[in-house]
Amino acid sequence: MGNAQSPAANPRFTSATRLFSQKELDDLQSLFASLAAQSQSGGKYISISVFKVFTGIRGPLGDRLYDLATQNRKDQKLTFEDLVIVKGTYEKGTKDEIDEFLYQLCDIDGDGNLVRADLEAVISDILDNISSPKEAESSSAFDAKPISIFLNAANFTKDNDGDSVKSTSFEDFRSWCHLVPSARKFLASLLKPSSRNSQVPNLTHQEDIDSNMLLLKKPYAWHIGGALSHLESSEWKLLYHSSLNGLSFNTFLGNISNAEGPTVLIIKDKEGYIYGGYASQPWERHADFYGDMKTFLFQLYPKASIYRPTGANNNIQWCAVNFSSDSIPNGIGFGGRAAHFNLFISSNFDNGHTFTGPTFNNPCLSKNNHIYPEVIECWGIVQKGAQEEKQDGLKGVSQRWKKKANENGHDLYRPPSGSRRWRSMVIMVVRLRNCDP
Repeated sequence: MGNAQSPAANPRFTSATRLFSQKELDDLQSLFASLAAQSQSGGKYISISVFKVFTGIRGPLGDRLYDLATQNRKDQKLTFEDLVIVKGTYEKGTKDEIDEFLYQLCDIDGDGNLVRADLEAVISDILDNISSPKEAESSSAFDAKPISIFLNAANFTKDNDGDSVKSTSFEDFRSWCHLVPSARKFLASLLKPSSRNSQVPNLTHQEDIDSNMLLLKKPYAWHIGGALSHLESSEWKLLYHSSLNGLSFNTFLGNISNAEGPTVLIIKDKEGYIYGGYASQPWERHADFYGDMKTFLFQLYPKASIYRPTGANNNIQWCAVNFSSDSIPNGIGFGGRAAHFNLFISSNFDNGHTFTGPTFNNPCLSKNNHIYPEVIECWGIVQKGAQEEKQDGLKGVSQRWKKKANENGHDLYRPPSGSRRWRSMVIMVVRLRNCDP
């Protein structure tokens, strides 16, 4: 008597609580209370059905996450301790710890072998989540769930004892996450559903354009956006489409001239391959390479992969217009060297090439090195914060010019509303001011 002891605290729970501030723990307690109430468990646990509604993942990926969160007890009861422990590992752990958790998560049947069928189920659940039922019904089966393009980026070379089916190793899984960063970003946000709302860019274009003719489908945009920041993956606007505007270099440059920020260039060639590049800098006339390390190349079909700059050189973007020297090929491109680019489209817009190289460490992006574009498409990244800043700059310059003219006793020329000449003049002044030391 008098020696009764309370149950020993779970050391994993105790350790996990130290990773959170008191406010974060209070927020977790509130979240648990809400989900437990929906589970009608008397505040004791979260049921699997409520948990899957919360995460928005209703397929086998949701089941697997629940099993890991409940530490594979199979009792269908996710306690507050479980929630803190899984959030601690999943959100507060080191990169290695998080990657290990995601590797286990993608092993859908939990047998220790991440095989092709496991990853296929994961990708299927992800694509279901990012596509609305209405979109899935109105699209072809390929467009709605292009599972194979993401599977084709993975390697399944690990031998499993007594099994002819090969699996992907932990290192191969990490390589896959590097090639398909959108998948890792999505998987790492399953317990923060609200953060996934911005992972698929909003694609805007003229109302009279049939979206079925566009190369950039939602899964492709999600894939490319996985390598970008929240601001850059918010809204993309169609600037140029060769089927609408013609295969013309001059038209292309004219259409994108108002896009002063990043652009997404997509090419479908006559072999059926789809690929392109994210250009962080505007397409402007240069006699040499320019750009920065935010630019990257990508493949969309038949394999989806992202290829970032390696830092081996600074040969990032190329945009040569009306040069007469053979050493400066006219056209647009990425990486490599002149006449041997990682990706290049000639100024005729009817041919180009793609070679492997150290700039992006990419393979040949098409079936053959020499390519013949069938469709070329370009989207502008809409950066709302930058737009507002630009408008403020234009307004400020206009007001200063008006004040200066009034001080000198001159009437300021007031151009018609929407004058392109006036707008170009003001933009030029803003750029010159921004270049001042």
